[in-house]
Amino acid sequence: MPEVRISVTSEIRSASHFALGIFPPRSDSGRFNTMTRLLPLVPLLVAAGILLAANGLQGTLIALRADAEHFPTSVIGLISAAYFVGVMAASWLAPYLIGAVGHIRVFAGLAAIAAAGTLALALIIDPIAWAVIRAMMGFCFSGLATVVESWLNARSENADRGRVLSIYRLVDLASVTSGQFLLPVFSISGFEIFAITAMLFCLSLVPICLMDRSRPKAPETAHFDLPAVWRISPLACLGCVTIGLTNSAFRLIGPLYAREIGLGVGGIALFVSAGIIGGAVLQFPFGYLSDRYGRRTSIIIATAGAMAAGLFMSLYARAPEAVYAGAFMFGAFALPLYSLSAAHANDRAADDDYVMVAAGLSFFFSLGAIIGPLAASLVIEAFGAPAFFTYTSVIHGLLIVVTIYRMSRRSQVPREARTRFVPLLRTSPIFLRMARKLSRKTHQ
Repeated sequence: MPEVRISVTSEIRSASHFALGIFPPRSDSGRFNTMTRLLPLVPLLVAAGILLAANGLQGTLIALRADAEHFPTSVIGLISAAYFVGVMAASWLAPYLIGAVGHIRVFAGLAAIAAAGTLALALIIDPIAWAVIRAMMGFCFSGLATVVESWLNARSENADRGRVLSIYRLVDLASVTSGQFLLPVFSISGFEIFAITAMLFCLSLVPICLMDRSRPKAPETAHFDLPAVWRISPLACLGCVTIGLTNSAFRLIGPLYAREIGLGVGGIALFVSAGIIGGAVLQFPFGYLSDRYGRRTSIIIATAGAMAAGLFMSLYARAPEAVYAGAFMFGAFALPLYSLSAAHANDRAADDDYVMVAAGLSFFFSLGAIIGPLAASLVIEAFGAPAFFTYTSVIHGLLIVVTIYRMSRRSQVPREARTRFVPLLRTSPIFLRMARKLSRKTHQ
């Protein structure tokens, strides 16, 4: 075993990278080769950033514009839920499409449909039409994410996979957050903001179409055996359903809550961004905690924090500053739960099962995400905006009960048998598979 020496300076630098979601850098001698290998991935990351900004912007825009058009809150929830029907369908079909016609053709086709669908939202102001279009948008975005992430997976080497995942997460954070602040610049009542979103979907085509002609291998098709995934980890399955019920509602119905309590468009953008940034801040601290002390302990702590933040929002947060702080805390504790649940399932899964687990957890999340926005909108319609976070707190409280019960029924995975925690995006099952490869490699 070679001796390892770490200076205080390098410890501090590594800790800062760890907190931000960036794996500690290599020695100077390896940086040039690493950067050389990562440069071909820049077009993919640029395309991903544009896509993530467009999709994040559209999610908030739809809720606000539907409210401005006087759609009932429950109808807005139904429109939001339709998006995840499309996501679920794409998680099954996108790998087959890519295998049939290739990455670039699938990307070009889905980006064109997404741009056309965005413009159709501005031209056809009808709840049924919007629900259909949003389902189509969910299919398109999930398929586009599958193309980008399977391409990143094929192009990244085992030695650099951690860096690729970290950079991709930073692209996600920066893109989705910055995209929100286009809302105050362009009025939500006009055509311009829809045109901007459609332009972003179109522009994402440019870096993809100008890449070299190499054709990565098509992603593995999802093997669905939901009973088998459930047997591997009932807690992870229920955790993903819970996350779908709460986090999707925060992302898509949260803007209505913010509007109802009196925030303007700029305040709503800040509210949504605060939750996203909060989730990024505590991802790796919770990962470290789960690697060291166990996944279920970390799940309980994160869920309890999300429940407490929700109760604060529903009972005490009235001033804008308190609302932003509460959104930050909610995101900080609620958003890491998907990564913790996936890590818990991967600890118990065999190497041959990780594709099935990725597909299964994506299905369970989508199942919760279909129900979550509709349920949250009905709660707001019946009890008012503050009840929105009462809803999330009740759901999180139930997950705590389930976690404690599972701890009494099944022993903890030994520390040395755990895979490495990697923070995840819920864009497509491909991302979880990439993370699984990294976890397996670093554990060996």
